Amino acid sequence: MRRHVLLYGALGGLLIAALKFIEYRWLVLEHSWAIYGGLVAALCAGFGLWLGLRVTRPAPPAVVREVIVPMPAAFERDERNVASLGLTPRELEVLALIAEGLSTKEIATRAFVSENTVKTHASRLYDKLGVRRRTQAVLRGRELKLIP
Repeated sequence: MRRHVLLYGALGGLLIAALKFIEYRWLVLEHSWAIYGGLVAALCAGFGLWLGLRVTRPAPPAVVREVIVPMPAAFERDERNVASLGLTPRELEVLALIAEGLSTKEIATRAFVSENTVKTHASRLYDKLGVRRRTQAVLRGRELKLIP
C-alpha cells in the first residue's frame, strides 16, 4: 500500500512540476516585454528613491562660534579726506546708509528723499571715490576713515 501511495505522490509531483514548467514557459514567452518592463521600472524606482534620499539629506550642522571684535572707543572722521574728495554731508550720509546694508528704497525712506536722488548721490559718491560698486565704496570709505 505504501508503494502505491509513494508512486502516486511521485507521479503527482512530476505532473505538477511539468504543468508549472509549461506555465512558466508560456508566461515568459508571452509576457516577456511586460516582465522586463516591470523589472526596469522597479530598478528605476529603487534608484530614484536612493538618489532622492541622498540628495535631500539634511546638511551637517554648522559650527557657530562667537568672536569678540574689539571696537574703537569713538570714530573720528578724517576731515582732510572729506575735503580733498569734495564730499557733501548728504553723500557721507548716503555712504553711511550704504554701509549699513540698506537698499536704495530704504535709504530714500530714511533720508526723506526720492530714490532717484539717492541714486544721484551714490553715483557722484562712486565717481569721487573712484569705485564702481556699493561694496567697493564701503571698503574705500573705511580705508579713508570716512565711515566707521
